[in-house]
Amino acid sequence: MELYFLGTGAGMPSKERNVTAIALSLLAERGTYWLFDCGEGTQHQVLRTPVKLSKLEKIFITHLHGDHIFGLPGLLSSRSHHGGDTPLTIYGPRGIEAYVRQSLAISGSHLNYELMITELDNEGIIIEDETFTVEMKRLDHRIECFGYRIIERDLPGPLLIDKLRQERIPSGPIYGQIKQGGIVTLPDGREINGADYIGATIQGRIITILGDTKPCANSLELAKGADVLVHEATFDAQKSDLARDYDHSTSVEAATTARDAGARVLIMTHISARYQEDGAKQLINEAQEIHSNVHLAEDFWVYAVRR
Repeated sequence: MELYFLGTGAGMPSKERNVTAIALSLLAERGTYWLFDCGEGTQHQVLRTPVKLSKLEKIFITHLHGDHIFGLPGLLSSRSHHGGDTPLTIYGPRGIEAYVRQSLAISGSHLNYELMITELDNEGIIIEDETFTVEMKRLDHRIECFGYRIIERDLPGPLLIDKLRQERIPSGPIYGQIKQGGIVTLPDGREINGADYIGATIQGRIITILGDTKPCANSLELAKGADVLVHEATFDAQKSDLARDYDHSTSVEAATTARDAGARVLIMTHISARYQEDGAKQLINEAQEIHSNVHLAEDFWVYAVRR
């Protein structure tokens, strides 16, 4: 599970940062990628990464400001030319379907795959399958804006091979039966409980990706106990009045949310173009005074979410 930061800027592109887009690689977990927001030029950014549009399965839109959606029509069209023929689902606020459908229709774009669009209204679980649960809650921004919490299913513990060998239980197909956890009759007639030979359950990972927002209660709920919290940090602490006026967060506010929610790692993104080169160091220095494990995302940076 890896996060590819395709665009980390706020509002409009700069020489250092494109506008918002984050790809979540789930190749090991389900053989696909998920995309969170799709600012203008996202498909160009993808070309400089290992991300494959043909394996894109889901797109989650946080809100309908242009720097988060203007890349959608081009990316969706190009997916057909990159061998994408499997269904793709977009999740987002009301209005996302009209925007996408009309853009494709007016431009005469033809897709070689089924495109499904789910406009979200009710907060709570929006996806639940054998590998992941995804929860959505509203944030506090100028327009309707969402945050997403991605929860990986717990995995069964490993087979305790050393214990099996110590008890002279030979390897073979019997190990598969033991791993099911039930009562197993061994070739020598002994009966064992498979559960006694399985290690502790491996806890699933939690990733929280928030859209643009002021500090709010739902940010804390979505980030509670997360392995990784991706939070906007559009401004530094000295510009808190400006952040409040535009319904954004400062680096200090992002770090405070991470600390109070008990998130293990904070990754700050959606950085104003005013913070070029060394100016961005101020943001991370402020945040690290509050939360020890902080990263400032840059375009094409990859973060591996380890268990």
